[in-house]
Amino acid sequence: MLSTLDVGEQQFSEAHWKSLRYFNFYRLAVATLLFISVLFYPSALPLLSPDQGPRHLALAGVYLLSTGLALILAYRQRRHASMQLSASVLVDVVVMTLLIHVGGGLGSGLGSMLLVTLAGAGLVGQGRLVLLYAAVATLAILFEHSYRALQSDFDAAGFFHAGIFSAGFFAVAVSARLLARRVIANEALARQRGVDLNNQTVINQRVIEEMQDGVLVLSSDATVRQSNPRARHLLGLHGGSEVLLSACSPELAAGFATWCADTSVDAVLVRVPTNGMQLRARFIRTESTESDVLVFLEDMSRLQEQAQQMKLAALGRLTANIAHEIRNPLSAISHAGELMREERRGQLHERLLRIVLDNTQRLERIVSDVLELGRRDRSYRELIDLREALPLFLEEYQVKEQVRPEVIHLDLSGSAILCFDRSHFHQVLWNLLGNALRHSQHAVGSVRLLVCDAKADGQVELHVIDDGEGVGDASREQIFEPFFTTHHRGTGLGLYIARELCDANGAQLDLQGTGPGADFRLLGRSVGC
Repeated sequence: MLSTLDVGEQQFSEAHWKSLRYFNFYRLAVATLLFISVLFYPSALPLLSPDQGPRHLALAGVYLLSTGLALILAYRQRRHASMQLSASVLVDVVVMTLLIHVGGGLGSGLGSMLLVTLAGAGLVGQGRLVLLYAAVATLAILFEHSYRALQSDFDAAGFFHAGIFSAGFFAVAVSARLLARRVIANEALARQRGVDLNNQTVINQRVIEEMQDGVLVLSSDATVRQSNPRARHLLGLHGGSEVLLSACSPELAAGFATWCADTSVDAVLVRVPTNGMQLRARFIRTESTESDVLVFLEDMSRLQEQAQQMKLAALGRLTANIAHEIRNPLSAISHAGELMREERRGQLHERLLRIVLDNTQRLERIVSDVLELGRRDRSYRELIDLREALPLFLEEYQVKEQVRPEVIHLDLSGSAILCFDRSHFHQVLWNLLGNALRHSQHAVGSVRLLVCDAKADGQVELHVIDDGEGVGDASREQIFEPFFTTHHRGTGLGLYIARELCDANGAQLDLQGTGPGADFRLLGRSVGC
């Protein structure tokens, strides 16, 4: 078990050590002034009679050396703080008592020096040691006055004066200790509040940096004072210096001015000129002294994508269940139609039967596409050598779809290595070629399959280009949406499934160019599979 002294040493903080050094600085200053006065101006103090100069000089010299040593120990020896303080107080009590004695008693005025010493000890000291210092000072003063009374006439008023000083010693020591305890408690509370505030600031900073929404702090003159990384990315800001909001986005600056005029405006939609992104901005006034305004920026494309993903997830679960439920009756209808075809009851019967079987096959394709979409997350990527895989794929495709070999032209260059799930790649390319052939002129080279290295290292491009009319501006935004088709025989799922499978394999499928003919580009990785 730790002793009381050990516990006190553990509780002696850096602030206590600083206070102890200041206390010793005060003692050194008093000792220096006393030594200079004795050495050069012995008549400056009435208590220093010229005939006792050597004694006074020796006493002042010893006091000066002791205070200097105490100050050095306070800086160099960071141990036994209570012992250092106790020794300093005892030296002061002895020196001041001797000076009071040679000065003629408490009337010399040096009793107040003990009050200052006890006050300093009360602010620095620990526990009940403060009362010990006051008791020692009281005993010293009473002993000095008793000794004086034995050598001369008894002075009752002097004893009363000594008693008043003794009571003052305890009052000053206790008051200083209570004040020190309150200061220490406030210091500990302030330190803990500082730690809590720093922790909260670090957490808030981390939260703001990781937010998916951009956050800006605007001054009243529309200057961007602070911003998180997401906001700098959305607005294309560089560096940390303050910039005008109008330099980042004139539309956002105009929206901010509109909001300042009418704070009932909930949010504004703006477009960033540097990257063309559409953002939703919300303005919130703060209670800061400078009336700063918080701006929350949301990427509308991300919100639309999230809404689309939620809609498609629900749609996928629904259609998958429906597909499983209708596949069996659909197979029965198809089988019955094939049996009826063998009866040959006339042209009208044949035409109606052909309509039934064609639509049955179309429904079967839709069901197969929906079920294939449900398997998009089960991908097993591998490095596919397109120089070997594409000729074999085209040969299979031309046989099954009854396409003349000269209609599809293959052009290979670069590394021609693609990191992709092989079955997914087969499905994506089958859908892209089917879409291209559906809209092409079916002439020689109407569909071109082009493979080349991308501009970025470690990527490869695969283009499926047809010579059809191309995709109109009105349809470009919807071309990859499910169940959207411009062909009466299409299901509207081919391009959507192709893009979903590309996303599942870390690739990108988009529509290139605006001229005649469609150019679908698959951009994928050629390394790091």
